[in-house]
Amino acid sequence: MEISKIIDHTNLKASSKKEDILKLIEEAKNYHFASVCVNPTWVELASQELKGTGVKVCTVIGFPLGASTKETKIFETKDAIAKGAEEIDMVINISKLKDGEYDYVEDEIAGIVEASKGKALVKVIIETCLLTDEEKKKACTLAVQAGADFVKTSTGFSTGGATVEDIALMRQTVGETVGVKASGGVHSKEDALAMIKAGATRIGASSGIAIVSE
Repeated sequence: MEISKIIDHTNLKASSKKEDILKLIEEAKNYHFASVCVNPTWVELASQELKGTGVKVCTVIGFPLGASTKETKIFETKDAIAKGAEEIDMVINISKLKDGEYDYVEDEIAGIVEASKGKALVKVIIETCLLTDEEKKKACTLAVQAGADFVKTSTGFSTGGATVEDIALMRQTVGETVGVKASGGVHSKEDALAMIKAGATRIGASSGIAIVSE
């Protein structure tokens, strides 16, 4: 397998300038990454620059805390798709999950899946570093029930990133038909291969070039 084809080449820094995003886009084209993952403000630019290249435009919704309202996230999703997003990485409402409000969490994911239907893939960021193993399993189950395409470990902006153990647990929970994305802390080819071996089918990384150059 060509690792580049499963890497979401990522820059989600608040301080990124246009030149940084254009550099990210050029790198993604040169290395044939799966997508560029950028904040919503850069979706339109990325969409224009990547037209016809085969590299997808991925963006984040409710990022990084997941604490905006369901309605806001659905609007944000529709707006991002209208501007050219082809993959949506949404952060669940972690508080609602921890409070056992599972219907809310599932409905929110389902609303984003519905808004994306036929237009964009949906990846559900569960922020594993803030959850118990039982909560991780529950979040994955809710994502599957809501029709998501992927579950994803982390935003990369909390207290920890992807671990091999979490990837294995998520893969075991979602089965073989749903994607698993390892994100946060994947810096080397060795890291990436370990995640893939544990069940990851997509890697989110700002170190994509380092990973494929090794």
